[in-house]
Amino acid sequence: MKPLISSLTLVPSPLPLYTQIKDILRERILEGTYKPHHKLPSESEMSTLFDVSRITVRQALSDLQNEGLIFRIPGKGTFVAKPKAFQQLTQLEGFAEAMLRMGYEIYNKVISHKSVPASAIVAKKLKLETGTPVSEIRRVRYLNREPLSMEVTYLMEDIGERLRSFDLPTRDIFLVLENDFGIALGYADLQIDAMLADDDLAHQLKIEEGSAVLRMERLTHTAAGKPLDFEYLYFRGDAFQYRLQIARRAVDATAVPQNQAGDPLP
Repeated sequence: MKPLISSLTLVPSPLPLYTQIKDILRERILEGTYKPHHKLPSESEMSTLFDVSRITVRQALSDLQNEGLIFRIPGKGTFVAKPKAFQQLTQLEGFAEAMLRMGYEIYNKVISHKSVPASAIVAKKLKLETGTPVSEIRRVRYLNREPLSMEVTYLMEDIGERLRSFDLPTRDIFLVLENDFGIALGYADLQIDAMLADDDLAHQLKIEEGSAVLRMERLTHTAAGKPLDFEYLYFRGDAFQYRLQIARRAVDATAVPQNQAGDPLP
C-alpha cells in the first residue's frame, strides 16, 4: 500500500491546506489504495502526519464525506465508502445493458406480473382510457447480489402477457421488445426527483424506512413515436447515481466558420 503522503510535509501551494489533504486522500481512494470499507487514520493521526491542526483535517474529511467518498461511524472511525454504481444518460438503454457492459452481475426478482386497470397517470402516459387493462410488472434489480432498485413497469396488456413466457429474472425488457418482438425503440422522456422510502420500498431494497431514494419516471416510445413502456424506477440513494455530460450550447455541425465581419472564412 502506498504511504498516506509522499513526505510528512505538504509541499508549498496556493491551495488551502485542507484542500491539499482532501486531494491526496481522494487520489488514494479513487486509485484503489484505500479499498471500500478501509478504515482511515484518525483525525489526530492525520494531524500528526500532515503537521496540521485537527480542524484542518476535519474540514478535508467533511468535504470527502459530502462527495460520498467516505462515511463516519460514531465511536468507530472514518471509512472509505463503496463506490456508487452509475448509468450514463447519453443513450436509451436498459439498466441491465448498462451494468453488464461495466462488468456487474445483474439479477431481477419478479415481485408480481399482473393485469391491472390503468390509473389516470398511466392511462395518460400510454394514451389510453382510464381503467383500460394494462400489464404491471414489479421487479427488484440486484447488482452483485445486493438489491439496488425496484422498478414498476406498465405496458399494453397484450405485450405484457407475451412477456410472461420470457425469462425476466435474467433478461432486460428492452432487449426482449427489440430482439424477440421486433419493436424498434426510439426515445424516452425522463423525469428524475428524490423521495423518502416508504415501508414497502425499504423492505424490498433492504434500507431504513425514510432513507433517500432516487426516483425516475421513464416513458419509452417506439421509433414511430408511439408510447410503449411507462416505468417508475426507484434507486437506493446510497448506492446509485446517474451521470450526464452537457454542453454549454448546441453545436451546429453544418455552420460555416466566419470572421468578425460575418464573412465566411476561406
